[in-house]
Amino acid sequence: MKVRLATINDISSIMLLVQQVVPVMQAAGNRQWDNNYPNAEVFESDIRNGFLWVAEFENQIAGVIAITEGQEPEYAQVPGWDITEPAIVAHRLAVSPAMQGKGVAALLLQQCEVVAIQKQIPLLRLDTNLVNRPMQNLFLKIGYHPGDEITLNKKPGLQFIAFEKRLSL
Repeated sequence: MKVRLATINDISSIMLLVQQVVPVMQAAGNRQWDNNYPNAEVFESDIRNGFLWVAEFENQIAGVIAITEGQEPEYAQVPGWDITEPAIVAHRLAVSPAMQGKGVAALLLQQCEVVAIQKQIPLLRLDTNLVNRPMQNLFLKIGYHPGDEITLNKKPGLQFIAFEKRLSL
């Protein structure tokens, strides 16, 4: 399996992956994503900005992640978090249902660390829906520390939990 920057040519495969992931998420009670988000325009913007990475297995896209330096303003809800401190932030992490449990998400999250080291930014942050226990367990397993529950203005009515990890560069 390899991780690489996504290209515009990957959009149809990424959207197919999202169409497979959303029903699985919703069946588990996770309403973080729906038929409107994330959409092709969001991913195209990520690609134009050099933020979107894909994991490939046997020439098929097995997972996707956006790696940015843009913290959610709502991260300020976490006691002790300074959102003006530079951070690498993971967004839109998804793994094909056929590839879940095979280390794809961990590999994509490892790419966050690679980007952080390249940019000399030792702080990593991310969030997930409060009901997404498998993702929370993965974050804990790979060294992220839970912050606090937060709300996100763009997803009213949902609760999220924010995590961070500090690297020693």
